Amino acid sequence: MKIKFQKYQGTGNDFIIIDNKSLDFPIQNSSLINRLCNRKFGIGSDGLIIINPSENTDFEMLYFNSDGKLGSMCGNGARCSVKFAQTNNIIKKETIFSAYDGNHSATIFDHNVSLSMIDVEVIKTYGKDLFLDTGSPHYVKIVESLDNFNVINEGKKIRNSNEFINNGVNVNFVKILSEREFEVRTYERGVEGETLSCGTGVTAVALAMFNSGKTDSKKVKIKTKGGELFVEFDTNGERYFDIKLTGGVKMIFSGEINI
Repeated sequence: MKIKFQKYQGTGNDFIIIDNKSLDFPIQNSSLINRLCNRKFGIGSDGLIIINPSENTDFEMLYFNSDGKLGSMCGNGARCSVKFAQTNNIIKKETIFSAYDGNHSATIFDHNVSLSMIDVEVIKTYGKDLFLDTGSPHYVKIVESLDNFNVINEGKKIRNSNEFINNGVNVNFVKILSEREFEVRTYERGVEGETLSCGTGVTAVALAMFNSGKTDSKKVKIKTKGGELFVEFDTNGERYFDIKLTGGVKMIFSGEINI
């Protein structure tokens, strides 16, 4: 069986995306998905996204981690999915689509995609660190320097700690650059390593920095190893809402593979 695919990246976070309009892709075959994501023996990516038809929205996005397991919300993956949908004439410049955590809206301008994120009400503290769910669970820790920081070792410790071992957690290490600008490196569960960028992660960082008083700005710039993202939001002191994640998206290549 041959399938057509396109590969996209959003600030270095890369994804295989497949139009599953015929609903014949074997989504239960985790070993196949893992092989397709493998950078040595497959196409290579941080994850695989299936675009299904939907009765109530423009499309449904299913995100799989590179380990082959169904993942939770992926912000950069969602932004890439929106651009994919436009390229493949599923949508024009605006859309509402469904994902793991519910419906999302998005707008495309030039090569950028601005994506709505779910509201956030609960932010937990672990000493000086914070935990919150922005569609995926995120642990946020401020560090003095990221240049030589061992993201994989330190991220693995937190991800596999007694608190998070069962469900896993993404771990974001943050350097404060200014009141409105932060640098982030992220250890992602499912990938079980560092990725160049994480959309739900930078969203979590923006809210965590506001919540902890590190910024009073409701629009911040987040620098990742793969590029810059912008997060803006509103809050009433108890809940964060009208959250938008904005950044660039690019198609890397398209192809066909025999599975």
